[in-house]
Amino acid sequence: MTTMPLPIEALTPTQIVAELDRYIVGQAAAKRAVAVALRNRYRRQNLPAAEREDVLPKNILMSGPTGVGKTEIARRLAQLARAPFIKVEATKFTEIGYVGRDVESMIRDLVGAAYRLVENERMTEVAAEARQRALERIAESIEDEVYPNLADYSYNPETNQEPVSFEERERLRAELVAAIDRGEHRERMTEIETDDGGQNFLQVFTPGGMEEMGLDMAALNPSLGNNRRSYQRMSVAEALEVLVDQEARSLVGKSSLARDAIARTEQTGIIFLDEIDKVGGKSGGSGPDVSREGVQRDLLPIIEGSTVPTKYGPVRTDHILFIAAGAFTISKVSDLIPELQGRLPIRVELETLREDDFKKILTEPKNALTKQYTKLLAVDGITIEFTDDALDEIAHVAWEVNSKVENIGARRLHTVLEKLLEEIAFAAPEVEEKSVRFDCAKVREILGPIMRNLDQTRAML
Repeated sequence: MTTMPLPIEALTPTQIVAELDRYIVGQAAAKRAVAVALRNRYRRQNLPAAEREDVLPKNILMSGPTGVGKTEIARRLAQLARAPFIKVEATKFTEIGYVGRDVESMIRDLVGAAYRLVENERMTEVAAEARQRALERIAESIEDEVYPNLADYSYNPETNQEPVSFEERERLRAELVAAIDRGEHRERMTEIETDDGGQNFLQVFTPGGMEEMGLDMAALNPSLGNNRRSYQRMSVAEALEVLVDQEARSLVGKSSLARDAIARTEQTGIIFLDEIDKVGGKSGGSGPDVSREGVQRDLLPIIEGSTVPTKYGPVRTDHILFIAAGAFTISKVSDLIPELQGRLPIRVELETLREDDFKKILTEPKNALTKQYTKLLAVDGITIEFTDDALDEIAHVAWEVNSKVENIGARRLHTVLEKLLEEIAFAAPEVEEKSVRFDCAKVREILGPIMRNLDQTRAML
């Protein structure tokens, strides 16, 4: 059976690293490791089918302090790969004691993400046709109001009036469709038939909470049906939005969506397993260590390769890429059970951020914090400017607080900037002075009092 090629990006490792550099400062070793992992996905898909099954992903274990870019690397990698991606905290499987959330739930979450990804791609492909269908449905619903005499255009012996021809009716309908497409009749009210249906899923309670199991009642018994139709009255503008979505979904087959979502999950899925260090520690026979080691053992078959039932169908996990990460400040990588260590063969240690890294993070990434705040305050007409020495001082404050209080990495920059811009952000809509310039002196004026009191700094920054 032939299968459609999966949308694997043909990026070279150098191109992948360059793209990651747009968002993440430093961490060259980690970027290289994930770049090779992503390129190997592309290489594997280009192997003959008989050889492809033998090539397993090389799962990655990233260690390093919090806030140095572990999560961001994995998230950006998933965007580059156009792959199903979920982030899961390992502590979710232990937080309620000995029976944490079922580890298989992360596979069900991943295939759900794949389904939404495939559905959005398909709906984009059929968007033009869906819009045309929606326009025609709306034109049909308001035709009698726009052309009130059209229905009366039949032959009348007294007036000798001829009926409107089929061609004329089609011309008028086409004109109306074009007018609606141009935005005319937006406020006119109309009544449309909407589909409130969808798959019916059975929700069940598990030890870890509520899980959604697939139960398509219409598939089990077509007489039950799964579409509930109703009529709603709304403006033409609202109706167009509703009907475009409805028509797009009708053009995309649900059965093929599920099939492709499973394929995308199995072949390109990525799971970022965060806080893996929190389930480290070998069992001493009792207490929470039992739960933590139990989670590790439950993870083994999932990472090595097993079949997990989901509401879209069974999913094999053999070729899903797992990227585990943890700070490992208390426990060590060696505290993980050997079997789990062996399933995470690629080891990457992320570096602690330095003061000059903080300055780069403020300005260099595409989504740099200073750029974000500049755009946000511009909505209220405020123009803010940071001098070079102001950026140096902000970076120094963040680094110093991390060194004296707790090291939370680049996340400290968020709290420092929030405190620095707190007053202007609050008063921005009312102030007359719309231009604000931050230099070193101004930064010290605002943050200095907080920095001089370490206890206050601990609470505020």
